[in-house]
Amino acid sequence: MRDNNFPHFVGIDVGTSAVRCVIGMFDNPDANAPSIIGYGSAPNNGMRKGVVSHIEDVGQAINLAIVEAERISGVRITTATVNINGAHVAGVNSRGVIAISTANREITLEDRERAEEAATIIQLPPNRDIIQVFAKNYRLDGQESIKDPVGMHGVRLEVDTHIITVSTPSLKSLDTALNKAGLNPTHHTVSSLAAAEAVLTRQQKESGTALIDIGAGTTNIVVFEDGEVQHVAVLPIGGINLTNDLAIGLRTDLDIAEAAKLQYGSLKTDTKKLEAIKVKHDGKEYEFNLGDIHMVLEARIDELFEYIDKELKKIHKSRRLPGGVVLVGGTSKLPGIAEFARESLELAARRGKLLPVSGLVDAIEDEPFDTAIGLMWLDMLLGQHGDSDITGAGTFNGLGSMVRNVFKKSGRKG
Repeated sequence: MRDNNFPHFVGIDVGTSAVRCVIGMFDNPDANAPSIIGYGSAPNNGMRKGVVSHIEDVGQAINLAIVEAERISGVRITTATVNINGAHVAGVNSRGVIAISTANREITLEDRERAEEAATIIQLPPNRDIIQVFAKNYRLDGQESIKDPVGMHGVRLEVDTHIITVSTPSLKSLDTALNKAGLNPTHHTVSSLAAAEAVLTRQQKESGTALIDIGAGTTNIVVFEDGEVQHVAVLPIGGINLTNDLAIGLRTDLDIAEAAKLQYGSLKTDTKKLEAIKVKHDGKEYEFNLGDIHMVLEARIDELFEYIDKELKKIHKSRRLPGGVVLVGGTSKLPGIAEFARESLELAARRGKLLPVSGLVDAIEDEPFDTAIGLMWLDMLLGQHGDSDITGAGTFNGLGSMVRNVFKKSGRKG
């Protein structure tokens, strides 16, 4: 085992179909970003649409992923930054207002934090927890669009925030599963926010970009503009729905439908509709019509992008994002999906590409580890700077612009 006193950073992506763990560490004191020194993954049979349904199964999957990452890295893992998923994740806008009472009226870090704290005083049901607060912009005595008011002078400070809330039972179930694996979660974040840190540049966050993470059981959406989080949503649709639809449409078993999706699934318009294809599974061959596979997948993906467009309409960004959409997650590998998104959403669209990172990246670049890598980076940023003093300046790849307002406090309610 390596020396655990040397800082290392851990991200764990607890997904519907698999748990993925990434460990990072600085190769030298002058490095701008940690290198990946370990990774692990394990099938997860204890989740349904991003929510824990069998705690023991999820705990076992987390443990297996951790053990593999520990074996590769030689580092013992006890803490990590972990994602939380599911349709129960919701975002709400809120405004905080405070008076500046100091003699010289200069805005301090404490004043900024008080304003953000005031924004969290909202009416929430008893079964909801606040896990994150994102300050979108500040207003000082009527002056708008202020990114950071510290050092300025005024009397009335306001902040517009986007607050992420989750179901308390879902959060507790996830933490119980993590504890069964011997892990203490230091921070929680939403899957799409972590993935965004791994694939979006500062320029994309500034110009206005939506990241769409299409996983097995859910689709996570986050919209950035002016470098800040504008909207977060989770839809209960993912790759499993495509497999289920194929099983029904092709009148076949789920395993065979999954094999058909992986071997011949495509949204490209040049698909030969009448071509007969053979799907190999478990030593046997099954014959289907390629056009039927295309039709089933197209119908479900079209429905998914309709829901995504509805989310964009909620914040008046439908067809109005200069940075377009960036697709990540296992289902984003479906051939032709970027072109389909471009036509459906009438926005520029492309598959996400991992930002530069060193270490064992070659071993996982073809796998959906984007969220786990983003969680590892956030673990580094939050561990170095804490929850309240990252401004984004001096961070790599544009990271950290939104981290200053990330926090997780168990049991916190409005």
